[in-house]
Amino acid sequence: MPLALLALAIGAFGIGTTEFVVTGLLPQVSGDFHVSIPTAGLLTTGYALGVVVGAPLLTALGTRIPRKRMLMLLMGVFVAGNVLCAVAPDFAVLLAGRVLASLAHGAFFGIGSVVAAGLVAPHRRAGAIALMFTGLTVANVVGVPMGTLIGQQYGWRATFAVVAAIGVVGLLGVAALVPQLPAPARGGAGLRGELAAFRSVQVLLAMLMTVLGFGGVFAAITYVTPMMTNAAGFADSSVTWLLALFGLGLVVGNLVGGRFADRALMPMLYVSLGSLALVLALFTLTAHDRLAAAVTLPLIGAFGFATVPPLQKRVLDQTSQAPTLASAVNIGAFNLGNALAAWLGGLVITAGFGWTAPNLVGAALAAAALGLALLSGALERRARAAAGSGPAEHPEHPDPLGTPRPQGAGSRV
Repeated sequence: MPLALLALAIGAFGIGTTEFVVTGLLPQVSGDFHVSIPTAGLLTTGYALGVVVGAPLLTALGTRIPRKRMLMLLMGVFVAGNVLCAVAPDFAVLLAGRVLASLAHGAFFGIGSVVAAGLVAPHRRAGAIALMFTGLTVANVVGVPMGTLIGQQYGWRATFAVVAAIGVVGLLGVAALVPQLPAPARGGAGLRGELAAFRSVQVLLAMLMTVLGFGGVFAAITYVTPMMTNAAGFADSSVTWLLALFGLGLVVGNLVGGRFADRALMPMLYVSLGSLALVLALFTLTAHDRLAAAVTLPLIGAFGFATVPPLQKRVLDQTSQAPTLASAVNIGAFNLGNALAAWLGGLVITAGFGWTAPNLVGAALAAAALGLALLSGALERRARAAAGSGPAEHPEHPDPLGTPRPQGAGSRV
């Protein structure tokens, strides 16, 4: 794999840390600003909605900007948002800082996915995307637990200050390691060509799967801190290593999902989404027992993130001639699902159904995503039968992503 993927993974690590670390800081934020836990959960919802808006907006604005420069600009926005969070005088400013940081999220992963996939051979694209997303998953093993620990010891403001510093390292990594690449628009096609990709039914189905599938994970994980302390009886200090277990599951799921998506993409989605729905439903019961909860959390992470590389590759395969905007919008779709799930999870808690009720919400969302995956597969098989062609997962294009391999891309990690 090209060394440039390491730089993308560094940026992903910083973004992943700030996205997920707030789950371990909700009690401190709630106490400092005198808001309820569900209200503090808006920090997750607001971030996710910012990704939904920022992904297409910033990607569209950057269609004429070389991809490396755009990635650096996005990391700059990310750093500014986290600095604002660290100095926020009230909850509204903290929420605004979260939204500002989130604007860079979708475009960074969307453009980064196109760059990563364009640096390798077609049969290794899901693996390259997974390697970039490894930074996001490792953030849950290292960044999030450490951020939670820093927040518990020195206050949540210190956590956001450290995340801003990680963002600076990510920016420098992109500047040093990502090769110079041309702007994505060619031959005057530009934004119009990118928008045309959304006419595909398969693209829209893939994005709906994205909304519902990983959203199921966030229904549970957004409220994992109060769930583990109130239902399972863990001490507050135990949240750090519980989040690390969840993060280990994400790492494993990401690597497995990337490996098998290059071999059998749709079967991988069927297995991961079905298993995720089952494990989330079981978590309603296992969340009341410490050992069972500690076993279930990494399974949720593994099955949840195993859907990410295949879903991202699915969109790239279906939009091979103009993938940048669709790739970024699909990252926004992940976060739209996160926002929806976090809101629904808070809703059932507020309604009095208990701390474990969000797990059933997550199971229902994952099951709905599985239904859409089965529908998408059936439509694809019917289209292939009618056309008498091969699998649509590996379309034949001379230059599928419009991203030429730069000089020096032979450096490997």
